[in-house]
Amino acid sequence: MVTMADESSSLPIDQSHILLTSFNTFLTVAIHNILFYRRLYPPETFLSARAYNLPVHQNRHPKVCTWVTDAVSSVAAQLSSGKVYLIAVVIHSPLDPFSLSFPPSPSPIPPGSVLERYTFDTSHFPTWTTPSMATHARILQKDFRSEVTREPLLNHPSLNLTNLNEQFRACLLKMAQAMERLSPIPEGCTFTLAVELKDDAAAPIGHHQDWIPSEPTDPPPEPQDRTGKGGCVTSVASRAETGVAAKTTPVRVVEAGPLWFECWVEESRAKVALMEFTAAQERV
Repeated sequence: MVTMADESSSLPIDQSHILLTSFNTFLTVAIHNILFYRRLYPPETFLSARAYNLPVHQNRHPKVCTWVTDAVSSVAAQLSSGKVYLIAVVIHSPLDPFSLSFPPSPSPIPPGSVLERYTFDTSHFPTWTTPSMATHARILQKDFRSEVTREPLLNHPSLNLTNLNEQFRACLLKMAQAMERLSPIPEGCTFTLAVELKDDAAAPIGHHQDWIPSEPTDPPPEPQDRTGKGGCVTSVASRAETGVAAKTTPVRVVEAGPLWFECWVEESRAKVALMEFTAAQERV
């Protein structure tokens, strides 16, 4: 059985870099979509756009766009090392308990509690060695090429740009459908981007400090082996049972050549408690 490391090690650096930048673009679009569907910013602050031939939403505030771009770039630096277990867009309850949309009373959850997590399991993500500065500069120049110009670089037998984009499109569509079915969150919620590293990975600390290390609160789910084409991976099923989430909704497994990752949505026990508290307040 061929592992992800075996497949990715045969990829030239040009193809590997384009694969990573393609995922970065997908993650950027996904984050903007999450901000829109979960109403973390007013709907009028978003522009309608298209990505992967799919209607999407992009926040138009320059500082929000800069934050998302910088956050995704920091994630990419960790991804390329192969040490990232998963990436999560985490939505927290309001830091000010009096901003909740019901009369003031003792809050059922601490301020800043995790309400939802939009998780991308990258434990099987391809890795490659860090290129030299000259090679890195040459590759960066290729990022300014159009997709038509870059597509010939993806003629590796295991890569298919059309299939990759279709996989991204399907994942974004399924995620949007899942978010439309979620119960609303209170006004004033905040969000952040988190990464969970593998056991043998060192925390990304130092100067310049992009990340804030934190102690793990729950063990991650046991990684599952990749299945063959058409197979199903259910590595997220145990998270609700271990207390990480009250409800876990699988979104999609993305499999396009050497790129393989899984997506799901977690609703926390704190969110369930907040919903029950809000319903009780409305009945008073």
